[in-house]
Amino acid sequence: MSTTTENGIGGSWSTSREKTYKKTTSSALKGAIQLGIGYTVGNLTSKPDRDVLMQDFYVVESVFLPSEGSNLTPAHHYPDFRFKTYAPLAFRYFRDLFGIKPDDYLYSLVNEPLIELANPGASGSLFYLTSDDEFIIKTVQHKEAKFLQRLLPGYYMNLNQNPRTLLPKFYGLYCIQSGGINIRLVVMNNVLPRSVKMHYKYDLKGSTYKRRASRKEREKGCPTYKDLDFQDMHEEGLYFDAETYNNLMKTLQRDCRVLESFKIMDYSLLLGVHVLDQSHREGGEQGQAGGDGRRPVCQRVLYSTAMESIQGDGKAAEVLTTDDTMGGIPAKTHKDEKLLIFLGLIDILQSYRFIKKLEHSWKALVYDGDSVSVHRPGFYASRFLKFMNTRVFRKTQPIRYSPSKRTRNSIQALKSSSQEILSSQADERNKEDRRDRLGGARNDVASSSTFTLEDSAICLTSEQSTMDVDIDRDNGSVFDVYLVSHFSISVHCHTGVILGNS
Repeated sequence: MSTTTENGIGGSWSTSREKTYKKTTSSALKGAIQLGIGYTVGNLTSKPDRDVLMQDFYVVESVFLPSEGSNLTPAHHYPDFRFKTYAPLAFRYFRDLFGIKPDDYLYSLVNEPLIELANPGASGSLFYLTSDDEFIIKTVQHKEAKFLQRLLPGYYMNLNQNPRTLLPKFYGLYCIQSGGINIRLVVMNNVLPRSVKMHYKYDLKGSTYKRRASRKEREKGCPTYKDLDFQDMHEEGLYFDAETYNNLMKTLQRDCRVLESFKIMDYSLLLGVHVLDQSHREGGEQGQAGGDGRRPVCQRVLYSTAMESIQGDGKAAEVLTTDDTMGGIPAKTHKDEKLLIFLGLIDILQSYRFIKKLEHSWKALVYDGDSVSVHRPGFYASRFLKFMNTRVFRKTQPIRYSPSKRTRNSIQALKSSSQEILSSQADERNKEDRRDRLGGARNDVASSSTFTLEDSAICLTSEQSTMDVDIDRDNGSVFDVYLVSHFSISVHCHTGVILGNS
């Protein structure tokens, strides 16, 4: 884990055994986070609700928390630190938009211990998860925090227009200062619930250059694979019903258009796959959460699950959080294995700055420029959507009815057999006529016979219209085939033989 300080000055919180971030132990960092958020959110409740103004996005509130405590802050056993809150009123609005009450937010972040997660990326960031599986706290770099501040007005407008999105949902931006160290944190939604075991995890960008999990990553208990790994492991992609597929792709297209307008690239789709059939074989094993492995039924955060994020018909959240899918999106493999999909866009705080342009230019000289991850925002969004549409997500094709070959052949066989019967009947009549002539019969003979094929009407099934076939009309025989609704075919043969006087 990185221990480089932002101002080149070491802190006094490090130990020899515990994981550190900028020379600050993880336990001390978690304690400072909970103390700072507890004070600032509690203090914010005394401020009246009002509309968010433009200047609210640039407000920074600061409070000093000495270890011995003060008239406003409690005492603690950590070194003195200063806690900054960015755009408190704006983020309060975001939390209200997603139905997060101040008491619930405090209970999740402050009253329960934070769980440290392993970081599969190369950023060196720390990740903490709340015990109720709702929120992720991530350490971010100074440039990412500044970019999020500039992004807030546009982010506010986008959420107002469409709260159902796969973009990260930011609930707070904070900074801890102590001993010359600045540790910036962002609170956001949790994409992959611990209560559901993820049999596969993928970080997908739509590029191919160095997009395969390292050997070290593969040795982990639950590795995070990349684009080339997905193509090898799910060559046929993941299949969704038509409505779900259309909603998913529409949401991705809208979100990518928003990111392109902000000149953002190098983002990823975090994709978790839960195999229902495999889970049943394993005895219904759940994830790492305690108890029965389910979220509380009274889910507090709106639009937080994958299914809620892509739906456009305004279905109630309660319906989606009480079933066994845990908000996952039902899908299947080409082998008809049943899956639950959890997904969300991550790492959106990378703008196409001068350094990124240089990185792309340098890599394009050595490798295929279109295959590297870093690219201009427009091309990146187009490549990303194409990869998702053609390699990752597929639409289940509906089964269409068409007349079977056997049915078509049976109709032709019926025609042929009927013609043969009529032909043989005509031959018999000719022979009888010749015998009568040779016998010198002088009397007028009138005979008539009615022939019914198969002793009755023959019924088949079809949606065709009535078809009349007349055969051997000159010889006095008529063969009518009626193809009526639902393949009702009636065959009538009328034969009239008139023998004249010789």
